[in-house]
Amino acid sequence: MKSRFVLALGFSLAVLAPQMTSAETVWLDDLNLAAATQGWGQPHKNQSVDGHTLTIGGQKFERGFGTHAESHLKINVGGGAQKFSAKVGVDDEVNSNAASSVEFIVVGDGKTLWRSGVMKAGAAAKDCAVDLTGVKSLLLQVSDSGDGIDFDHADWADAKFETAGTKPTTVSGEPQLIFVAPYILTPAAPATPRINGANLFGVRPGSPFLFTIPATGERPMEFSATGLPDGLQLDTKTGCITGVLKTKGEFIVTLRAKNSLGTAEKKFRIVCGDQMALTPPMGWNSWNCFAGAVSEERVKSAADALVKSGLINHGWTYINVDDFWQNHRNSKDPTLRGDFRDTNGVIVPNSRFPDMKGLADYIHKLGLKAGLYSSPGPWTCGGCAGSWQHEAQDAQTYAEWGFDYLKYDWCSYGSVVSSEVTNVAKVKSNGSPWKKDEEAIYPYKIMGEFLRKQNRDIVFSLCQYGMADVWNWGGAVNGNCWRTTGDITDTWRSMSGIGFRQDKAAPLAKPGNWNDPDMLIVGEVGWGKTHPTRLSVDEQYTHISLWCLLSAPLLIGCDMTKLDDFTLNLLSNDEVLAIDQDALGKETTCVSTNGDVRIYAKDLEDGGRALGFFNLGVTPLPLDLKQLASLGFGGQQHVHDLWRQSDVPVNDTPAIMIPAHGVVLYKVTAAK
Repeated sequence: MKSRFVLALGFSLAVLAPQMTSAETVWLDDLNLAAATQGWGQPHKNQSVDGHTLTIGGQKFERGFGTHAESHLKINVGGGAQKFSAKVGVDDEVNSNAASSVEFIVVGDGKTLWRSGVMKAGAAAKDCAVDLTGVKSLLLQVSDSGDGIDFDHADWADAKFETAGTKPTTVSGEPQLIFVAPYILTPAAPATPRINGANLFGVRPGSPFLFTIPATGERPMEFSATGLPDGLQLDTKTGCITGVLKTKGEFIVTLRAKNSLGTAEKKFRIVCGDQMALTPPMGWNSWNCFAGAVSEERVKSAADALVKSGLINHGWTYINVDDFWQNHRNSKDPTLRGDFRDTNGVIVPNSRFPDMKGLADYIHKLGLKAGLYSSPGPWTCGGCAGSWQHEAQDAQTYAEWGFDYLKYDWCSYGSVVSSEVTNVAKVKSNGSPWKKDEEAIYPYKIMGEFLRKQNRDIVFSLCQYGMADVWNWGGAVNGNCWRTTGDITDTWRSMSGIGFRQDKAAPLAKPGNWNDPDMLIVGEVGWGKTHPTRLSVDEQYTHISLWCLLSAPLLIGCDMTKLDDFTLNLLSNDEVLAIDQDALGKETTCVSTNGDVRIYAKDLEDGGRALGFFNLGVTPLPLDLKQLASLGFGGQQHVHDLWRQSDVPVNDTPAIMIPAHGVVLYKVTAAK
C-alpha cells in the first residue's frame, strides 16, 4: 500500500510540473531607463545622476537606477509580475546637503501602492517591497517633497521585478495622473481698444525710460497721452514711451488708444524717485525651457513670439537670459569654451552670444526690456563664470550693454564665503564676529550698491532660496524681488508646496519689494528637453491665480514659440493679471481653511478684495457664497468672476463646484 501511494504522488507531481512556471528576476537597470523623465540631469544605469557608484547612507550598490527629482519612469508589467523590490534613498554624492529631500512613490494602475515618506541626504536606504499581483501599469516616481529639486539625487538601488509573465518594458512619455481636457474660461478681448497693465510705473532720475502701452483691440491703433512730463516722448504708432526724467516727482498721465471702432483711456501714474519695480515684473526667462542650451537666436525668437502672440499687449515686458550666456569652466561643448574675462577683467560672453549690446538693443526696439543672470560666486549654478571679485565691473558692463534686470544666484558663493568672512572681519571696527545672516546678506549688499550707481534702472532679483529670511532684509540691500523658496518643477506637489507656504513672508511685500516663489511652469517646459507641463488644466488655473494673489513676479518659463491657445489664454486674462499688478502692492494670506478648501484674500487699491477659493483635494467640492459674511464682508456685495470676466449673483446661485486641485477666483466689492 505504501509503495502505491508514493507512486501515485510521483505521478501527480509529474503531471503538474509542466503547468507550473518559476518566477524570473528582471533587473530594473536592464530596461530602457532613457524613457524616464526627471527635473535635472539624465537617467543613469548602475550609477548616480552625477555618474558615481550608487551609495546610500554609506552603503554601496552595484546595480540600480540613478535619477533626480522630479522623476517618473512608467513600466508595463502586463499583470504577470509578482513583486517589485528596491533599496531607495538620496545618494551620498550630495554630501548630506540639507536642501536634499525626496519621497519615493510606487503607483500601480493609478493607485498608490507604496511611499517611502520624506528621505533626507545621509539617511540609510529604505526597503521597498511591493506586491504587483494583477498590476498592469507601474509608475516609479521620485517627488521633491514640496521644497524644490535642489540636490535631490535619488537612487533606486538593487531594483528588480519577480515575474512569471511577460518581461516588463518601460514606456516613454509624461504620466497624466489628473486629466481634464483643456477648457478656456476667459472670453477673447474685444476688437474695440482696451488699455491693460499696471496703473503705476517707477523710474529713477536720469535713467532711460521705456514703457509700452499695453492695449488690445483691432490694429492699426493710434496712441496719445496728456500730462506726459517733460523729457518723455510717445510714439503714436507703437505706444512706446521713451526718454529721461531729470527730477523727482509724481505725474498723472492720461493714456489713450484709438482705432476705427472706438477710443479707450486710462489714468497712469509715473513716480520718478528712488524706487523701481513698483509693481511685480512680468516677462519671460530662458531657464525652464532651454536651460544650458540657450542662445542669442532662441532669446530673440522668444522676444519676437512675445510680441507676435500679443502678450506684450497685456503687460508682459521682460526677456531674461538665464545661465549659460557666459563661458564654462570645463564643458566639452566648444560653444561654451573660451576666456572668462578679457585682459581688463571684463566678462566675455560665449560664442552663442556674439553681441550682448546688440541683443539688448534688439529687445528694446520691440518695446520690451532685457534681463541677465549671474552669481556672486566664482561660478554660476551651471558652472559658468560668475561675478566674484568683479562685481563693480560686471554691474557697469551690464548697464553699458543695456540690460534692465539682473537675477543674482547664490550657487558657488557658499564655497568662498569663508574668505569673505575673513576679509570683512578685518575692517569691522568693533571686532565683533561675523553673524550667520551677514554671510547671506553680504554678497547681495555689494552688488546692490554697484547696480544703484549705474545710470540705468536694473531690477535686482535676489536668488538665494529664502536663506536668512531674505524678505526681512532684501529691500535694504537694494533688492526688488527675492526668491523665498528652492526651484519649482512642473508638478502639483512642487507648485502647491511652494505657493501655499508663503504667508510668513507676505507682510514684507510692498511696491518695489516682492517675494518671489519662482517662475511659471505652464506651456512647454522641460529644462532642455521640453514637454507639455505636467500640471493639469485646473492646476494651471490654480498656479496663475495663486501667483497673482501673491503679488509675485510673473516670469513665463515655457518655449514661447510653442504657445497653444489654452496657455495663451491663461496668460492674457487682464482682470486676473490686474490682481498681481495692483498698485497697493499687498500680498495675499490664507484667511480660512475648511477641509481641503483654503481661502486666500488680497486687499486692492480700489477698496475691493480678491478672493481665491482653492481645492487642494482630489474631488470637486462645493462653494457657498453665503460664506462671505463669515469672511468679514458685511452688507450687499458685488461678486465678479475674474477668470470668466462676468458677474456672479450672490443669493440665487446654486452651489458652485471648485474643481479638484482647482480654483474659483473672485473680486468682491461693496454693492452700490
